Parts: sequence; structure tokens; C-alpha cells
Amino acid sequence: MNNIVHRTSYSTYLICSLLLLTLNYATCKYSTKDTSPIPADVKTFRVNYFENKARYVNPQLTPQLTEKLKQKIIGQTRLRQINGDEAHYDISGYLSDYSVTTTGITNQNASTNRLNVSFHLVFKNTLDQKKDFETDITNNYDFDAQKSLQQAETENGAAIIKNLVDGIFNKIFSNW
Repeated sequence: MNNIVHRTSYSTYLICSLLLLTLNYATCKYSTKDTSPIPADVKTFRVNYFENKARYVNPQLTPQLTEKLKQKIIGQTRLRQINGDEAHYDISGYLSDYSVTTTGITNQNASTNRLNVSFHLVFKNTLDQKKDFETDITNNYDFDAQKSLQQAETENGAAIIKNLVDGIFNKIFSNW
């Protein structure tokens, strides 16, 4: 009986060792890095305060958007933030649309509303003006028509900021 237990224990040890060895060398490399290489001569950036030119003004949105974009660039690139005109990447823009439309009607009453949020991005590369561009980033957030705009803003506020910041960041640093 001891001989059988000893062989079973040895076999289990051998199988586990082979399995670990196989798994150790059978790895798959995958990267989710979505930024394209930043040219070596680009070292600094400036994010100008984003204005709110939309008809409806959410007073917290543009200050939060400005700060979150700065934090994302600092956290995900090697660029250094400066406040002067000599920044290599100069980022500015404004909130161009912040409005609500009705998107669903049930029994002749509004059932779903949509918050439309658009941002106009102005990007300047002071080292290579050929890479300057302007573009719009738009996101929509549906919410129950029984809720007020303030309730929808409270529920979607974090997503609005995150999606706009991600959209701006991707337009600047990704080659999608």
C-alpha cells in the first residue's frame, strides 16, 4: 500500500511540475496600450482652461474636464505640464453643445430624453504645425424622461467627464 501511495504522490508531483513548466513557457503577450509613440522632441504640454459656449451651462463640467484631462496626460504619458506659451502640445477647446432632446415617446408622453454633450477640441503642435487640428467629440446619454436634467447630470456626471476626457486624449495621442 505504501508503494502505491508513493507512486501516486510522485505521479501527481510530476504532472503538476510539467503543467507549471508548460504554463510558464506558454504565455501570450498582449498589450492594451492605446497611445502612439510621442516624438522624442515633444516634452511638454499645456491644457488651457476649457470654456463653456453651450446654451445651457453646467458650471462644474468644464473645470472638471480641464483637470481630469491634465491628470490623464500626466498619468499616461511622459510629458511634463507647463503653463507657458512654449508648450510643445497646446490643448484648448470649448463645450459647444449641452442640450436635452426627447428620444422616446410612449402613450403620447416623453419616455426617454437624451443629454447631448459636444466638445470642440483645438490641438496645436508648436514643433510641427502640420499636425495641428480641430475636431468635435460628441457623446449622448439617455435617461428616463421622468427625471430632471439635474438628476440625469448626477447619475451620468462621472461618465460624461470620463468619456470626454478619453475622447480628447485618444484624438491627440492615438492613431486610430
